[in-house]
Amino acid sequence: MTRVSSSGQPIGPDLSAWRAPPTPSVRVLRGEYVTLAPLDTAVHGPGLAEAFANAPDSLWTYMPFGPFAGAGEVAATLEHLLRYPDWLVYAATVDGRAVGFLAYLRIDARAGVIEIGSIAFSPALQRTTAATEAIYLLLDNVFGLGYRRCEWKCDALNAPSRSAAERLGFQYEGTFRNATHYKGRSRDTAWFAITNDDWPQLMPAYQNWLAPDNHDQEGRQRQSLRDIGRT
Repeated sequence: MTRVSSSGQPIGPDLSAWRAPPTPSVRVLRGEYVTLAPLDTAVHGPGLAEAFANAPDSLWTYMPFGPFAGAGEVAATLEHLLRYPDWLVYAATVDGRAVGFLAYLRIDARAGVIEIGSIAFSPALQRTTAATEAIYLLLDNVFGLGYRRCEWKCDALNAPSRSAAERLGFQYEGTFRNATHYKGRSRDTAWFAITNDDWPQLMPAYQNWLAPDNHDQEGRQRQSLRDIGRT
């Protein structure tokens, strides 16, 4: 039932007991398939340069950076990302090798809102169990801290990113026209989000999807995350 004010006007749910969560701490997040470590250019840069060396140019079409001419450009980009004050960038490592990076960005603890973005997964990480677990680790961390909302944004023309967001449980909320620009072109931005109301159902779906018995010996899923979430 909708709450009303003393003036009889509809108002939102009561948050008087809610407290702003802390900013995510700089620490390692470990999963069964992937480890997310706070990005260190000296430690992770060479591995990332190697992982992206043979990546197709299409990987970078909807990113504000890339493709890279060599390890120096990779390192310079990583250093640039680390300078954003409201970002926390992670290297995704599998079997000790850095194979991608992603970040918390636009961290707004006061509002309880955070975004997952700047996701760059090399061919070695794309379409793997580790890739999905990397997103799960970030989601589980932020909702465990008490955030109310986690966002995913992408170029509205980026069909793979939109599909990934929906597969991972993010709900489409609309498109902001002429929201920004990059690489000399305008961008409409599609917004997706998971809230703390969604997470209690999504969390076990992720855990059941990640369970070893949901994958065959080649690592192929037996049941999709989307289907598990519907059950």
